Amino acid sequence: MAAASTGLSERIARQQFEDVAVVHTTSKDHASYYPNASDIVLKLIFNQKTGAIYGAQAVGQKGVDKRIDILATAIKAGLTVADLPELEFTYAPPFGSAKDPVNMAGYAALNIMEGFSENVQWYALSDELAKGKMLLDVRTREEVSRGHFANSINIPLDELRDRLAELDANQEYIISCHSGLRSYIGERILKQNGFKIQNLDGAYFLYSTVKPEEIVHD
Repeated sequence: MAAASTGLSERIARQQFEDVAVVHTTSKDHASYYPNASDIVLKLIFNQKTGAIYGAQAVGQKGVDKRIDILATAIKAGLTVADLPELEFTYAPPFGSAKDPVNMAGYAALNIMEGFSENVQWYALSDELAKGKMLLDVRTREEVSRGHFANSINIPLDELRDRLAELDANQEYIISCHSGLRSYIGERILKQNGFKIQNLDGAYFLYSTVKPEEIVHD
């Protein structure tokens, strides 16, 4: 396991700047269909209005140094999160994906900047649920059987459009999946149907890693 960081931490960035936003993404270090692909969890700290990149952190088995080197260069060059999806990297299945983890972090940050997504950080989840919000888990039943959030609702993403009537239009929801992609799709579906919805940043994968004691195993 390797970890690396560049720039400011979230805590320092929030002390020094306003409009700080954070996004976590989980992507494979190389093409997922090629053997031995492993996860890289990437945290990007940026300005929600200007897109300025304040810092980044990453954890994974392989390729962590490469991604943080790229983001360190991006910070030094004054690039913004809007530039990250446009960066081009060497591609071959054993070494990288067509869309690199850095590209994906840029897309996720842009979704927040452009108002397509509103996230809740893992450390704020308990407080948000205490306010009366409900947690909607869109993972499959098989995934949920291996571990799930307490007091959550499970509607697999593939069934969500057909089961909207089961949700309360007056209720505020926080949506989660395994790593964030399906929950973003679910968030868009629900917003388009008039629901009040936020996305759990980093999703189940991150939350179960930092707070395993709060995960239920039936």
